[in-house]
Amino acid sequence: MRLEPDKDCLTCDYCKNIYFPVKGDDGVSVLPEKSENACPVCSIPLMQASIAKVRIQYCTQCRGMLIPMGVFVALVDELRAGQPGSLIPPPPDPTELRRKLACPHCHQPMVTHYYSGAGNVIIEDCEDCELNWLDHGKLMRIVRAPDHSYRDAEPMV
Repeated sequence: MRLEPDKDCLTCDYCKNIYFPVKGDDGVSVLPEKSENACPVCSIPLMQASIAKVRIQYCTQCRGMLIPMGVFVALVDELRAGQPGSLIPPPPDPTELRRKLACPHCHQPMVTHYYSGAGNVIIEDCEDCELNWLDHGKLMRIVRAPDHSYRDAEPMV
């Protein structure tokens, strides 16, 4: 079985069968190929994975996700389209802002900050490598949070 770039399935070169790995409870399908990057939290190799047909890197221990910035908004929109209702997430723990993680790709310090969209979460990112790190559950907190877009805002009277 061979994992093709940018696909969320494996293909058998001999019989051409296609295998789709089972999704976990967080919607992530872990693909049987290690990434060249290590988890910034656990220091174990990240695995290639997919969620909503988008390739990401995933830690099988802490369940954190390394998501390219170029696909992040589209991924949130795709996941949001399939989610029933919304939840108002609790405020994040501000002590998370003190956490210092190294970028799994360039090993420089990532920037820890409040995510500017919905979800009340704190994320880490590396602007140089264009990568976002989200701890387990944070992507779904963003997806399930009410959308606070300006186009939907009611005019003030």
